[in-house]
Amino acid sequence: MRGADSFHETVIVSACLLGVKCRYDGSDNLNRGLIERLKNCHLIPLCPEQLGGLPTPREAAQIVEGDGFDVLKNKVSIMSTANKDVTENFITGAYESLKIARITGANKAFLKEKSPSCGVKRIKRNGVEIEGSGVLAALLKEEGLEVFGV
Repeated sequence: MRGADSFHETVIVSACLLGVKCRYDGSDNLNRGLIERLKNCHLIPLCPEQLGGLPTPREAAQIVEGDGFDVLKNKVSIMSTANKDVTENFITGAYESLKIARITGANKAFLKEKSPSCGVKRIKRNGVEIEGSGVLAALLKEEGLEVFGV
């Protein structure tokens, strides 16, 4: 077992990228290359949608217009495929994730692109990839963390 001093830094990682089956459809986005790249880091897996109280599996959701920065400013909503407003769940999950980042001292995050929570440079709307950040990515950027899309 490695000692705590062998870890170089603590980083936040979208839990699905580490193999946690937390995506809306109950699957994961396991990324072995990322795990290898971060092997000397203390990894903090987070799923902001679960932290916001949403179950797994759950209905897919998307930011209706704009992106995560607009959601944080209460300008736009996040709606599920069944037309249920899940905006508060996404905002709550983002802030809970931020609390965990602060508690653990993480100053970097590796997040899953195309997600309405974790997309760093790209999110999906109506099945099409567009430029924009998800809610968690936007919040972490606003708070000064280095955020990387995977």
